Amino acid sequence: MLRLREVHAGYGATPILFGVSLEVRQGEAVALLGKNGMGKTTLMKTAMGFLRPWRGTIEFDGQSLIGLRPHEIARRGVGLVPENRRIFPGLTVRENLELGLSAVRGRSSTLRRERLGQVFDHFPRLRERLDQPGKTLSGGEQQMLAIARVMMAGARIILMDEPTQGLAPAMVRHIREMITELKRLGVTVLLVEQNARMALNVCDRGYIMEKGAIVFEGPAHELRESAITREKLGV
Repeated sequence: MLRLREVHAGYGATPILFGVSLEVRQGEAVALLGKNGMGKTTLMKTAMGFLRPWRGTIEFDGQSLIGLRPHEIARRGVGLVPENRRIFPGLTVRENLELGLSAVRGRSSTLRRERLGQVFDHFPRLRERLDQPGKTLSGGEQQMLAIARVMMAGARIILMDEPTQGLAPAMVRHIREMITELKRLGVTVLLVEQNARMALNVCDRGYIMEKGAIVFEGPAHELRESAITREKLGV
């Protein structure tokens, strides 16, 4: 579904990604692991169109994403849950959710009701806080809202950047269950995560990134047992 081939990218004249290749197949969850500063977030920004790659190809469903702007990529079915959630703190939960629909062409009141119903089925706590400003939510609730906003857009693949960062253990378990549920619903997930244990327990496959390059890849069960995982990630 999503395929990157020999992608090079960076900021200004500073290279960050050095020939990264990875793929995410339809219906699977894939973990992208690595210590801080290894280029994981840069890869997400490049896939989402915030950065243009210097070289290489990025395809979604066989169509190139190179040169498309982020909102155009979102309309094709790619959703991003960014690091630190990035909800709109001054807007209510309802307003944040409805912004997710802005990526949908031909949206209607019927579609709005259907999408809100799906969101509330998975995140009943958001229904209780519909008229609260986003800034009044806990960190875990803000993460729920960030994921729900992407679901409102009807994303077929969700790129998640550090969704458990700063969350309590109980909320980390909830995020893990949430990713499992997204897979059950047929949503494909690319997960950037520092919590390698959680990521490899919920994902089908994984890649390890170091200094802007993929250094190891394999099924999740192999990565869980590999000495390379312990060496590269310290777990």
